[in-house]
Amino acid sequence: MKTYIKSDSWKIIEEEFNPDNQRSSESIFSLGNGQMGQRANFEEKYSGSSLQGSYMAGVYYPDKTRVGWWKNGYPEYFAKVINSPSWINIHIRINGEELDLKKCKTEDFIRTLDMQKGLLTRSFNATLNNGVKIKAEASRFLSMNDPECGLIKYTITPLNFTGKIVVDPFIDGDVENEDSNYGEKFWNIEETKSDKDKSSLIAQTKKLDFKIAYCSTWTINGTADVKAYNTSVKAGSIIEVPAVEGKTIVFEKYTGIASSLNHNSNSLLHIAEKKATNAKSKGFDQMEKEHINRWAEIWKQSDIKIEGDIKAQQGIRFNIFHINQTYTGEDERFNIGPKGFTGEKYGGSTYWDTEAYCIPFFLATAPPHVTKNLLIYRYKHLQKAIENGAKLGFTNGAALYPMVTMNGEECHNEWEITFEEVHRNSAIAFAIYNYIRHTGDEQYLDKYGLEVLIAISRFWAQRVNWSNKKKKYVMLGVTGPNEYENNINNNWYTNQMAVWCLNYTIESLEKVKKSNSNRYNEIVEKTSFNFKEEVSLWNEIANNIHLPYNKELNIFMQQDGYMNKIQQTSDELPQEVRPINQHWSWDRILRSCFIKQADTLQGIYVLEDKFDTETIRRHFDFYEPRTLHESSLSPCVHSILAARTAKIEKAYELYLRTSRLDIDDYNNEVHEGLHITSMAGTWMSIVEGFGGKRVKEGNLHFNPVIPKKWSEFSFKITFKGDDMQIKVDKDKISITSYSKKEFNIYVYDEKITVKPQVTVSLKLKPNYYA
Repeated sequence: MKTYIKSDSWKIIEEEFNPDNQRSSESIFSLGNGQMGQRANFEEKYSGSSLQGSYMAGVYYPDKTRVGWWKNGYPEYFAKVINSPSWINIHIRINGEELDLKKCKTEDFIRTLDMQKGLLTRSFNATLNNGVKIKAEASRFLSMNDPECGLIKYTITPLNFTGKIVVDPFIDGDVENEDSNYGEKFWNIEETKSDKDKSSLIAQTKKLDFKIAYCSTWTINGTADVKAYNTSVKAGSIIEVPAVEGKTIVFEKYTGIASSLNHNSNSLLHIAEKKATNAKSKGFDQMEKEHINRWAEIWKQSDIKIEGDIKAQQGIRFNIFHINQTYTGEDERFNIGPKGFTGEKYGGSTYWDTEAYCIPFFLATAPPHVTKNLLIYRYKHLQKAIENGAKLGFTNGAALYPMVTMNGEECHNEWEITFEEVHRNSAIAFAIYNYIRHTGDEQYLDKYGLEVLIAISRFWAQRVNWSNKKKKYVMLGVTGPNEYENNINNNWYTNQMAVWCLNYTIESLEKVKKSNSNRYNEIVEKTSFNFKEEVSLWNEIANNIHLPYNKELNIFMQQDGYMNKIQQTSDELPQEVRPINQHWSWDRILRSCFIKQADTLQGIYVLEDKFDTETIRRHFDFYEPRTLHESSLSPCVHSILAARTAKIEKAYELYLRTSRLDIDDYNNEVHEGLHITSMAGTWMSIVEGFGGKRVKEGNLHFNPVIPKKWSEFSFKITFKGDDMQIKVDKDKISITSYSKKEFNIYVYDEKITVKPQVTVSLKLKPNYYA
């Protein structure tokens, strides 16, 4: 763990510059606006260790797969969300010496991410080797109001000299990805151009022909001698200004960025120039004001307030901030990569995390179209999922959605993931169900959902086989959510969720057949669906699948043979070997009983209505002590189940872990980027954990509890068009309606009618699940 970030309810603050923390801070202080993102790299030159990162949503590179042993079915490439040309550069020379924080003495360094306003600021005093002292201040934002604009204000105040300062603002196309499989650079620079107060660059990917145009313009106070320049990969200006002791030089840089994803390729430069010049005309302060106002609108619905615990408060806002700046839901072509705009790892592509963790967040905090666009993203990839299944030998329209994708094609090249972690299909199916029960949008099932469900159910029907020995259907050679187990048989979660999918598809078929027979007939014809034969087989499988169970322990087994392992608990492991994936061989990990993340408990969480409190508690008591939480997706699910079983202090401990996973770098990997998708799980741990939010038979339920350290917490959600705030303190739960109509909810299973614009309060029952 690292604990250099200061506690603050709305800000992430780093005091004192330590080069050893620079890569981690570049991740933690990253900015985004849904269209693009930027790691917190310095504007001025920095010769120390740094992961340069400027990313454009939807722009990727199919980097040729690199594996030691090729297997049939492997994808031909791994999709990389690539480091794009850098627009933030403002290099500074002072009396002939380059400003470089690796080489000079720094004092009073402070870097701040204002999450309420979406602003990154930095200030420091520097003493260069030539003896000059300066104070520098930088402010940066990626406009949420105009998401093709990035702005920087950079000021320099000479503290002990009068002389000359040279400012070099430029756009740099000579960039690379550290994770390039073959050391290849991914961009061709087509054009660079500079005038006295304007620079531009056009870049095109070497494959797929994505094209981006950049244009930067600037202002500076006082007189300046300007010389424009450009090379084959760079465009900028050399701006020489007189430096007077005590007089501040104010430099503002306005950049417009236009992508061929959004505009005609021939007009990109014109659009980028227009964006930059319009921003300059408005001015930095006005652009900043509009940006801050947009963030105020976002926080109005998605903020969670915690009283009495500043670390908990900072943690949840950090998570909510990064989710919202990664995905805004305005473009159905985009999705949410595990690292978002904060790093290269995982390729920035789509995983099952979106459906399992992010969709619950957006369902409750954003307009319905935001979540719907995430579902339509998968619907549009259905044919690719069927093709992906066909590559692995599945037939008759059986779909296996990819584990990792940008365009619907599988692009993950680890066999135990690509071929075996098939449970991702169930998360996609469950997301359809989850969307409909939260929004009441039954038409989605007719128009999009049913086709996806049929294709997924066809996959499950072919993925199992009948075991004469067990007299059951079995599913062999899989990897469950716990990736510390590979090539196992009958993972309980995977089998149980397959059963759920089959049953839900059958139920959905009946529903659509009854409510919209014309659409039903279209789907039957389009998919060549044989109702009698296929539904009969699905029912047989669902009713006769093997679900591993230990009678002695009275618990479901994670998979066949799990109890053959030496049984240990996580507290027996010395801290110096954690995380074990950074210290143990993979062979040793696979032979151990240790669990990376919720697996059986993931299924109990998703299908909680099937289990009583004692069953949930019994499984939690067995599996949680064996779980290392070395996946970012793990602590949140365990926190929710701990709250569900009245283990409030354990729920709080796990909440702090999930909420501060990146701030405090629990797993020693923040230098690679943040864990964006698991941040939605942090939101779940409060709303579903301590807030006790559930949906049962189409009705909204709350069974809240409160940690000892908190005096109060509150959140807002929307459910079937009704907006409300839930506030919980030591004595009561209060529900405030922002709806225009009356609605019903259930609190501790008691039906409550809430009238429009009214607050209803009820006594807290802290021992409800005890």
